[in-house]
Amino acid sequence: MQRRHFLAVAAAGAAATLTACAGLSTPPPPTSPATNGSAPVPTASGSASASPTATARSAPSTPGPSGSSLVKVVRPPGPITELPGTGDLLAWTADDGADSDVIGKYVGFAVASGVRLTLFANGRFGGWAANAPALQPLVDSGQIQLGNHTFDHVDLTKASDDEVIQQLQKNHDFLFDTFGVDSRPYYRPPYGHRDERTDGLAASIGYTAPVLWTNSIYDSKLLDPAKIVALARKCFLPGQIIIGHLNHDPVTEVFPDLLEIIRSRALQTVTLDDVFLAS
Repeated sequence: MQRRHFLAVAAAGAAATLTACAGLSTPPPPTSPATNGSAPVPTASGSASASPTATARSAPSTPGPSGSSLVKVVRPPGPITELPGTGDLLAWTADDGADSDVIGKYVGFAVASGVRLTLFANGRFGGWAANAPALQPLVDSGQIQLGNHTFDHVDLTKASDDEVIQQLQKNHDFLFDTFGVDSRPYYRPPYGHRDERTDGLAASIGYTAPVLWTNSIYDSKLLDPAKIVALARKCFLPGQIIIGHLNHDPVTEVFPDLLEIIRSRALQTVTLDDVFLAS
C-alpha cells in the first residue's frame, strides 16, 4: 500500500473510531493509595499497602472497539494464549521497547489508525519514559494497555524467588510512576518461560494472569519487512493473540500493510481489558 493512501485510510479509520464507538467501557485504573508516590505495593495476599499521600491518576471511561457489541467475559484460569469466542477479535501485543524510536512510531501509528494495542514494557529501556508524553493520552483513553514484562527481561524460571518478585515489583512501580497505571493482573513472562513456581510467586503480588500468545511475527530479531508482512498474513486471524516487539525498525515500515490485512479481514483489534472482566 502506498504511504499516502495509508495516511488517508488511517485518518478515515481514526475518525470512524471516534464516531462509531459504542457500548464497551474500560474502567479507570485503580486508585488505591500509594507509598511515597509509587504504585500500591502488592503483598503476599495481593492487596496493597496504604498511605494517604498519593493515588493513581484516574483515566476517563472510554468506548471500546469501533462499532463493537463486545461483551466482556470472565478471564479463564491459567495462562492466556488466545481470545475467547469465534468472532472477529484480534489482540495485537508488542514487547520490550529496546528502540525508543520504534515505541514512538507505534504510538504514531495507533493515533493515525485507531488500532488498539497491548504493550508489555521493560522499564529498563529509556524509550518508555521518553515517549510517555505522547503515549499517556492513549493509555488514559484505553486504546493502549500497558502490561508488565519484568524490569530487566529476565528468564523467571532461572531466577530466585526473591528475584522473580523484585523484577515484577520494580516494573510495576515503574509503570505506575511513569503512566499512573496498575498493570495487574496481566504480565508476560520473558521468552514465555514460566512454571508453577513462577506463576505462584507472580500471583502472590497480584499478577495472576500470565499472557502468552497464539502466533508471532518474529520480529524480536532484525527481520526483512516483507517477511513480517508474510507472517502477518498467516497469523492475523480471529481469536489470535499476536506477539511483536518494539525493538527494530522494519515492522514500522510495514504498518500500512499490516493495517490493510486487519481491515481487509474485518478484524477488530482489542486490548485485554476490552475482552476480560476485571477480577
